[in-house]
Amino acid sequence: MTIAYWCILVAGLMPFVAIGIAKASKNYDNNNPRDWILTRQGRQKRAYQAHLNCFEAFPFFAAGVIVAHLAHATQSTIDYLAISFIALRVAYIWFYIADSATLRSLVWIGGLGISVALFTIGVAAK
Repeated sequence: MTIAYWCILVAGLMPFVAIGIAKASKNYDNNNPRDWILTRQGRQKRAYQAHLNCFEAFPFFAAGVIVAHLAHATQSTIDYLAISFIALRVAYIWFYIADSATLRSLVWIGGLGISVALFTIGVAAK
């Protein structure tokens, strides 16, 4: 299995890390978690929002990795882009929770660019 495929697994687990941060509280209500999270503010609410965005970013990234493999792009390039995506998504969660909107948006754009690049690097391989 390639490094990029492992990165798909990591990206698939990232939403659960973000929601874990949101739920890390003494007053977490596991009997009613969906209503509970909607009443949160500040750091917990932002962690929940990062959780949702991780789910939104995942399909495009995963498809990009698969398309890059199918297009026979250079493996080292695919791996580099996939690792870069993961690093940017970690930074994204960090900046979201820290309430750094500008940095969060910049790393989000970077992650989107990487997903697009994964779709297009196969063209250069032909």
